[in-house]
Amino acid sequence: MWLRIFPVIHNNKIAVGAISFITAKHKGDYIMERPTHEQAELQLKIYDMRREAKLRQARDWFFKNYHVQTLEDSMRIAAPGTETGAYVGMVLGYWEQACSYLNHGLLHEDLFFENNGEFFGVWEFVKPVVAQAREKFSNKQHLANLEKAAQRFEKWTEARSPGHLAAMREFMKQMTAQMSKAA
Repeated sequence: MWLRIFPVIHNNKIAVGAISFITAKHKGDYIMERPTHEQAELQLKIYDMRREAKLRQARDWFFKNYHVQTLEDSMRIAAPGTETGAYVGMVLGYWEQACSYLNHGLLHEDLFFENNGEFFGVWEFVKPVVAQAREKFSNKQHLANLEKAAQRFEKWTEARSPGHLAAMREFMKQMTAQMSKAA
């Protein structure tokens, strides 16, 4: 929440008045301040990083191949120290960092969610193994920013387009099945 302070004239005397503006989301209407120039610039920088050739290659591999249900599956197809392990690390590291900027308020939530759905797809692919990885590596914060942003994105999307995420999950399931048959 933030306040706008302004002068008020009352009984021929100048006083100070304030109006509070709620920047948090509530049910129904969404009242948000406009994105700042700095938030837009950071959003563009983050987008530009996605265009880097190696990260593009890693993202492409991730969505085509990272279909796991257990940490063991993940270690089998993307073990640390392997090229595919590096790909997974790049994709998860990129989106964890971008989501940390969002979660700390450096990025404008509406602007980020309107222009970035890929992070949610990444979360959906990695979600089955996150709890196992947190336990195995004693790191409760593993992908916590990605998870928090994905949870917020679910609420944000359902409020604006009910049923969209269920349709996307079904689509992703069908695409995964098709890729598995082709392999």
